[in-house]
Amino acid sequence: MSLRFAAALSALLLAGSASAQTFSPDRIKSDVSFLADDLLEGRGTGTRGYDIAARFVAERYEALGLKPGGNKGWFQDINFVSAAPDPTHVSAVTLNGVRFEHGGHAIMSPAANDSAIDQSAPAVFVGWGLENKQYGLDDYRGLDVKGKIVVLMRGTPDGLPGDIAATLNEKKSELAVSKGAIGVVTIATQETLKAFPWAKILANSAVPRMRYVHPDGQIEDVTGPLKLSGFIDPTAAEQLFKGSSLDGKVAAMLGDKKARPKGFALTSPIRVERFGKINRVRSANVLGLLEGVDPTLKNEVVMLTAHLDHLGIIPGRTGDAIANGAMDNAAGIATMLEAARAFVDSGKRPKRSILFVALTGEEKGLLGSEYLSKYSEPAGKNLVADVNLDEPLMTYDFTDVIAFGAEHSTIGATVERAGAQLGVKLSPDPQPEQNIFVRSDHYKFVQQGVPAVMLSTGMANGGEAAWKVYEEKHYHDPSDDLSQPIDWAAGAKFAKINYLIARDLADAPTDPLWYANDFFGDKFAPNAPKAPKR
Repeated sequence: MSLRFAAALSALLLAGSASAQTFSPDRIKSDVSFLADDLLEGRGTGTRGYDIAARFVAERYEALGLKPGGNKGWFQDINFVSAAPDPTHVSAVTLNGVRFEHGGHAIMSPAANDSAIDQSAPAVFVGWGLENKQYGLDDYRGLDVKGKIVVLMRGTPDGLPGDIAATLNEKKSELAVSKGAIGVVTIATQETLKAFPWAKILANSAVPRMRYVHPDGQIEDVTGPLKLSGFIDPTAAEQLFKGSSLDGKVAAMLGDKKARPKGFALTSPIRVERFGKINRVRSANVLGLLEGVDPTLKNEVVMLTAHLDHLGIIPGRTGDAIANGAMDNAAGIATMLEAARAFVDSGKRPKRSILFVALTGEEKGLLGSEYLSKYSEPAGKNLVADVNLDEPLMTYDFTDVIAFGAEHSTIGATVERAGAQLGVKLSPDPQPEQNIFVRSDHYKFVQQGVPAVMLSTGMANGGEAAWKVYEEKHYHDPSDDLSQPIDWAAGAKFAKINYLIARDLADAPTDPLWYANDFFGDKFAPNAPKAPKR
């Protein structure tokens, strides 16, 4: 039986058995089980497994009666450049005469625009590598970094609001490019290693890097000039600063979020060796449109997004190497599909149009969402909101949700109203220092001025313990599979709250608005109307 026929038949049978709108734990289990199966080999961007998953989602859209929303039917095709480590050449960085090979105390991932780099350059330490007059950040002051490698600490210091810190941290490499640097060597701080142990960072570094290609053939890579770049741990940093004013003080500096170290030129150049194999691959976003019924509002779009890709097969991993991505993010896709079914089963079309999008390239740096934000589909529609579903943890019965970004726009109030119908509370971001608001697909639409949130299950009713287990044992690991104690009823409840949010946004008399004097609204939508802050 073909995949197309099987998927269509299954959907028709399920639809026929439902006499009213339902949110089915069994359907969510079925979808997650298929998407997280070893057959799909981790749904890596540009792989056969991802393509199977994309066709599966398209078949679900078609069976529900949605309209194709891409430039090629259900698909928005994207060309990518992929760079994987070259097994015949060892990448490395040499600091103060000591060579650190990739995979030990240093990560020297291949560049997407150059397969072989072996070059030395002068280096300059620039502290956190930040600039912001309002908060007294001027780390490049008095330093000449043109044609040099800048060395900086990952993250931001204490004393910055979360939104400011997130944006400044995201733009570090672009700032270095603007200063004329040709490389960035980033040092992992203790806060970094607490959130992401070095062993896990090393394991994930084996996954190929990607950049998307514009329709005109140009590779998107604003940090392309930074060819002499790498990432080092505190051990390598100790060697880097030997003989300098920071000799013997590195550990204390990397463990102090209040530190504001002054930059200086390093006496020894840094040698960077980066070797990779570059390939061209194709992948696609999958778009299904439910057209609105209001003659005017149907040209406005509320979008539900979830990334379909995961890490694929992790190179060099012994034993089970397939990163199935059950929670990350087969669960998000399954709940998005269930929300789409709820709109159809309700028998009531929304006033605004709803666009359901399974995104590619999230694990490669939010690439599919960035491409869609710049080359929007379908034509003639105006995006007014995005609700992104990324990694809903379904191993407990959640009683609260977190909508990352809820405090920035009126979508937060929408989430609160929807949750109240199910007895689910809206909780604040429990880890603002992790800057999650800028780390998932919704943020690429925020950068285009669109109010957005990322919805996830919360920390109440056993959630904190469940998240701790997941993040320590399963996040970006092959064990993120169906062996986890998954509560499929929780998945159905998560789908329902997403439906209620999307329904509210689609039928509301006014579009979602940024709050007045909000950092993101002022930065990315300065001329848009604003709502008074609650």
